[in-house]
Formats: sequence, C-alpha cells, structure tokens
Amino acid sequence: MPLRRTPFYALASAYGAQMGPVGGGFVNAHHYGDVRAEHLNTRANVGVQDLSTMGKIDVKGPEAEALVNYLIVNDAAAMRVGAARYASVCAPDGGIMDDLTVFRLGDEHFLIVSGSRNRLKIRDWAMAHAQGRRAYVTDITAAVAFPTVQGPRARDLLAGLIPDADLVALKRWSFTWGHFGETKVMISRTGVTGELGFELFVPADEAATVWNGLLAVGGAFGLRPYGVQAMFTLGLEKLYPAHGIDMDESNTPFHVGTDAFVKFDKGDFIGREALLRIRDAGVATAWVGLRLDGDVPAAEGAAVIADGRRVGHVTYSDHGYSVGAVLASAHIDKAYAIEGVALQVAGVNAVVSRQAFVDPQGARLRA
Repeated sequence: MPLRRTPFYALASAYGAQMGPVGGGFVNAHHYGDVRAEHLNTRANVGVQDLSTMGKIDVKGPEAEALVNYLIVNDAAAMRVGAARYASVCAPDGGIMDDLTVFRLGDEHFLIVSGSRNRLKIRDWAMAHAQGRRAYVTDITAAVAFPTVQGPRARDLLAGLIPDADLVALKRWSFTWGHFGETKVMISRTGVTGELGFELFVPADEAATVWNGLLAVGGAFGLRPYGVQAMFTLGLEKLYPAHGIDMDESNTPFHVGTDAFVKFDKGDFIGREALLRIRDAGVATAWVGLRLDGDVPAAEGAAVIADGRRVGHVTYSDHGYSVGAVLASAHIDKAYAIEGVALQVAGVNAVVSRQAFVDPQGARLRA
C-alpha cells in the first residue's frame, strides 16, 4: 500500500524537504538538509513543522465526556471549553498505548490528537469503547492540516497573520480561534520543542494558503521549516518522552515520570486498578537524561553501566545542538537515577540529568 501524503507534501518538497515514513501510513519531512541549523533556528527565531500525520479523532455526543474520561488517565471532566490537556491512554495492565493531547471544543465535543505511529490504534480503541454509548467517534485526520509554529518569535509572526486572535492572552494548554486571511483556524498554545509555540488546525483544502502565507512573511522573523529529526533533538533537550522511543505498552506512566497526569480521584478509567497497584508497589527503574562525553550518539538499546554491571539501556541519543554536547535518554535502576551520578555508555563517560538540559524552569514556554 502506498504511503499517504499530507496537504503540505508538495510545498515542503519544493522547499527541499527530505521525505520518509513517519508511521500511521504517512510519509513526511525528516529534515530539510541541515538538522543542526533547523534546530538552532527554532531555538533562536521561529520554525514551522508539518504535523498533519498526527491522528485527529473527533468525539461528539451526550456521552463524549464520559468516553474520553474513560479512555485517558487525565481528567477530561475537569476541562473547560477552550482547554487542552496532555494525557496517556493506557491498556488494562497500565501499559502506555499512546501519549496524546485532548482538546475540549464544547460541552459535548472533544478532539483527541494522537501520535502519528499510533493513529490507527487509538482510533480503533476509541471506536471500540464508544460502542453502547451516546458518543460518536470520527477520524478527521485527512481533513485537518496541522502546522506547528515554534520559537521565541512565533507569537510576533502569527499576530500579524491572525489579527483577530489574542495570542498574548492565550495561555499554554489552551486554544482559541481566528482567521488566517479568509481561512478559519484553531490556534493551540502547545508543542513539543520547549519553546513558545502555537499549533494550527487548518482545513486541509485551505492548507496551501496558510503554508504560503507563513513563508511569504516569515523571512522577516527568521522563519525556517524543520523536520522530524529536529523535532526529536529539540524534545531530547527538554527531556520530553516520546512514545515508541522512550515508552511503549511495556511501560507505565510511573516508568517515564508522567504519573502526575494520572488522576485516580476522577473515577474509573482503563488501567486504573493496575496503575494503583503499580503506584503502591513502586517501580524499580526511572527514565532519565544523560550527558555523554565525545561526539558520537549512543546506539538505541546501548547498555548503561555502573559499578561494572548493566543498570539500564539507552532509549534515544543525539546531538544536543543548543547545549553543545551529545545527549541521551535512558531507563536505569532507580538507585542510580540521581542528578550528577557518573555512569558509562559504550565505554564513554556519562552523567545523569533529572531535569531538562535547556530551560529547566520552563521560562521560554511562558514567554
């Protein structure tokens, strides 16, 4: 079966995008020829990435809230209209099926944005659990283009293009509506770069207008497209775990440090009983960052060594272009998951970090 293309495929290709599979049956931009430059420009100015491959699952109906609340570990019932929340979807045994974002569009209307790799799995999971409920699940992935605009100059750029949206007042984890020319768009203050950023939900048949409009005026703000590889290096510097890399169904939120988003007091949800048992028993490992000596990233799955024995494994490693060092994320024994502890990876010295390598206090996000 041929891989699907996003509404921005031809436009990004014309700009020099190097395409490849990204999961979920799609192909998308891996990079634009220089990952380091794409990364650093997003930190310094503003970058745009095509995230249209991510799943967009529309949930409507009188029992939409009950369905979403049952599917996710976070509390959908506590969300106001206009709010977004990070959440995991867990299997009955507590394993993470995906980490995603939920948007409350109305009293009886939600939008679930899943990872690209897990788009079909989460769609089918939601549809299966909607059976017997007055809730209606629709996959609208192909109908919605999804560019994300990230970086310290993102708001300045978009303010001139979407003048009827108050982007200064828009807080992180919330969204609003506005017009990009004649195109009505939803603007969400979310993103995975660790920078001030906005994700745009655009009708697919009007996507070209938005992409061309961004690039037409973006040069004055230092706008540059970036691809999946820069997205991952930006996320690594912030120690944002990624599903399919740092976690999967063999891990729970307690294994990757996202357990603060598990709301046990909201009532029943899939995986609740298993997660309660895991919370009470504790877990033996922790997910951490590592700063490595040398210039070569570690291999996925490379052993993490302490006191002459294996104490964990690397999940992802790459260049931390903003910090001038090779970085990694890893699952390691809790006894060694302490800030500054010295370890080894593939014969190279490494130091544990329990906080983001860039802007650990999140000041850039709150810009």
